[in-house]
Amino acid sequence: MGTYINAGNENLKMALNSEIFVDKSLVLKKFCALLNSNQRFICVSRPRRFGKTTVRDLMAAYFSKGCDSFSLFENLKIADPQETGKKTKKAESKPEKSFDFRENLNKFNVLSLDMGFFYNDSEDKNNVLEKIRNELLEDFQKEFKEIEFSENDSIAKMIQRVYDATNTQFIVLIDEYDTLIREKVSAELIEKYRELLNSLFKSEPLSKAIALAYLTGILPIIRDRVQSKLNNFNESTILQPLGLEEFFGFTKNEVKALCKEYRMSFKECERWYDGYKIGKIDIYNPNSVVRAMTAREYANYWNKSGSYEVVSEYIKLDFEGIKGDVTEMIAGKSISVNIDGFENSLEKINTKDDVFTYLTLLGYLNYDRNTKLCRIPNTEICQEWEKAVKRSDNFSDLVRMIKDSEELLELVQEGDSQKVAAALDKAHSEVSSLKNYNTEASLQAAIMLAFYAAREKYTIIQELPAGKGFADIGFVPLSKKEPAMIVELKCDHDAETAIKQIKNKNYPKVFEKYLDNLFLVGINYDKETKLHECVIEKYQK
Repeated sequence: MGTYINAGNENLKMALNSEIFVDKSLVLKKFCALLNSNQRFICVSRPRRFGKTTVRDLMAAYFSKGCDSFSLFENLKIADPQETGKKTKKAESKPEKSFDFRENLNKFNVLSLDMGFFYNDSEDKNNVLEKIRNELLEDFQKEFKEIEFSENDSIAKMIQRVYDATNTQFIVLIDEYDTLIREKVSAELIEKYRELLNSLFKSEPLSKAIALAYLTGILPIIRDRVQSKLNNFNESTILQPLGLEEFFGFTKNEVKALCKEYRMSFKECERWYDGYKIGKIDIYNPNSVVRAMTAREYANYWNKSGSYEVVSEYIKLDFEGIKGDVTEMIAGKSISVNIDGFENSLEKINTKDDVFTYLTLLGYLNYDRNTKLCRIPNTEICQEWEKAVKRSDNFSDLVRMIKDSEELLELVQEGDSQKVAAALDKAHSEVSSLKNYNTEASLQAAIMLAFYAAREKYTIIQELPAGKGFADIGFVPLSKKEPAMIVELKCDHDAETAIKQIKNKNYPKVFEKYLDNLFLVGINYDKETKLHECVIEKYQK
């Protein structure tokens, strides 16, 4: 076995020996269908720790001639005829060839590179590509002793020599292909990298030697340079998953099974790590879920694999609308974003839409293609945004409001309606532009912002089905030590009317477990004065 060529199946063995292993091996069936086709070049871009490298390790162990992996796969889904025989909706209309996992098992030469490793391991970053070529040359010479290589051979030439001599094709795996782009290296180095990728994947002489290529990164293929040449790649992104959504990240059923096994609350897991709608399914961050299960504690594990500093860096940019939209998203609202103009290049982030599209690719936002709206996906990521705004001077008012929100629950329990109303005045002013100031959505966002700190103690549900209708906002305690709350909003009426509606429509019925500790909060907003009135009552049976 080599270091980069036919490196074997040790990484998969370690994954299988881990406390938690979620079987994603069916992705191999999809990739086998692409072998030696015009669709054999795949680029998968996802946030960090969403399973891209795990799939790479599956591919290396499955395809590589450098090992015997039958015993590793014989008990996985890829070897189960009931699993591999399931037809997709697309295939239901035509016969599908039966699948035998042994057909392509350990039949190819596999070249596997980790661009992030090479870049970080290089003392002279400008010579990283030469470092890769030199180390690959050593590997080729060691693995194929019967073949004569030249000291000046390019990587493409080495592959070609092996194919010509052995008639064995290559599977090329490049992890973190976008490292040089994200590190903003010199234009000269990017150009050399572009030439390397073109020589591997756009070369007619080498075409027969490459059976499949799998590139992974955070950014999709950049449009201005690389894509003009690498337009033969099919791209699976967090925005357009290409039917691969279930293989990168954990699905709801997979998370439910883990929660059951570890006796952890699935609802809490949803609150912390759900929120990524990729294609048509919900996806959870696998790294965070695994850490939560093994630690037996729900917490913020994102900062172990990412940094809020990148959010802080980009929301400091003085593009019109960034501050208002960030405030609205932290308050729980979704905002409109145009993702089509982003060129997948950090050198060309020139608008608010570019910033939010990039942060979506990093996993700090979720984008709904149907509504064209972005939002902060879950509690874990919301905490990262909170850290980011605290480091950004232009969000000082928002930071102060978040801090003040810690006292608001106490004010409700004390029945201090005047101070609660004053807090809502401030929140409404901060979260709303003049254009949407008087809308119901703006008023709800103001409530969510004013009660921001309540997220640590409550599940907050807008338009909560209750009694004979829908309560505007329900605060469901995560612990029975905390009181439950029902908030009803009115415009240009009075707060007493809101309280009466709560009672007349029997909204408290949904809080049967909390009737001994339930607060009713009626709020009225005066559109003319732009002031709030509040009435607070403790529920009496």
